[in-house]
Amino acid sequence: MEENFSINYLDQLKSLLDSFPHGRFTEIREAMLSAYHSEKQVFIMGNGGSGSTASHFACDINKGSCFNLDKKFKVICLNDNIPTMLAYANDLSYSKVFVEQLRNFLQPGDVVIGISGSGNSDNVLQAISFARKMKAKTIGLSGFNGGKLSQAVDIPFIVAINDMQKVEDVHMIVVHMLMQCLCEALQSD
Repeated sequence: MEENFSINYLDQLKSLLDSFPHGRFTEIREAMLSAYHSEKQVFIMGNGGSGSTASHFACDINKGSCFNLDKKFKVICLNDNIPTMLAYANDLSYSKVFVEQLRNFLQPGDVVIGISGSGNSDNVLQAISFARKMKAKTIGLSGFNGGKLSQAVDIPFIVAINDMQKVEDVHMIVVHMLMQCLCEALQSD
């Protein structure tokens, strides 16, 4: 029974990887490299498991992709500042925890990445809407049918399966691929 479960889980994951949207990955890579070369900021956010992915994403890009270089990425994970999030959630609403932080820092040309498995997290959607008004480049990592996030961003990356854990699995693979890919690109500059 347990063996069948693991075989089925990994078979579904393999199927997702076989249909990986390589073109979208390249678009995200190019947006990240553009931000790096033009010294723009990159803001990342998510809730729950997607929040963990966002934190991991910021760490891997800030440290891993340019570890031994003088010039660094400027990546900020909006869900890592818990006191600020709690203040906005308490004084305004949880739907404002990301957009209000962007109001402090976002500049035209920055990159804003929203991660939402369902694609329907209101706090992520509000931040993306604000980012678009501010002329930032927007990227959305989602799953299922993409949700509202896939329609709201410049670059949608959809893991098309109705299974949150496999969506999150692929999102983390994207993070690790970007870290290595960006590292390789920066080392060759």
